[in-house]
Amino acid sequence: MDSSIRTSIWQQFGASIDMLDNAMNACPDELWRYRLWEDPSERPEYSEFWYRVYHTLFWLDLYLTGVEEGFAPPAPFTRIEADDDLPDRPYTKAELQSYLDYARRKCQATLEALTDEKASQHCTFGWGDINFLELQLYSMRHVQEHAAQLSLLLGQKVFRPRIGLQKRRAKPIITKRGLALHRDFLYACSVHAARRQGDVIPNK
Repeated sequence: MDSSIRTSIWQQFGASIDMLDNAMNACPDELWRYRLWEDPSERPEYSEFWYRVYHTLFWLDLYLTGVEEGFAPPAPFTRIEADDDLPDRPYTKAELQSYLDYARRKCQATLEALTDEKASQHCTFGWGDINFLELQLYSMRHVQEHAAQLSLLLGQKVFRPRIGLQKRRAKPIITKRGLALHRDFLYACSVHAARRQGDVIPNK
């Protein structure tokens, strides 16, 4: 496989993982167990912020492996997500940060070593059959979906814009905490861009 194609896929996938990383780190403690939705037919923990991060990382890790048989995530995580069960306790942000860092390294190594033969490898999951390359594109979309989902919640709960009228124009007023988180988010984006391009990492 052409190296420029491998690089392009990794750059986009890495940016998606960074979006998830930014959302997780922007989450205040009081929202770590906040439910994104209410569904009486399922366990309430499934919709909690921390679990959506874990869910995303678990499937990212599994899809990078490409096969369910023999797959095992790093400790303290287990195959509970695949078995439609719950862990004994909520995972901490530090634990999920460690898992995210592990998955990022695995993703980069997997994509940078991708060959035409590996790309066309047949993969089978409960939801259907797919080749390995398309599975990675599917996984990237999955990471983006949940990163956006969590970012939307933070935008609604953390930034909390208040609208006031001044000289007949609506002027949003954002909390100091919201501005600080927004600056951190923009800085993380600039760091990722610098790393991808081999530039000097900007000062915060």
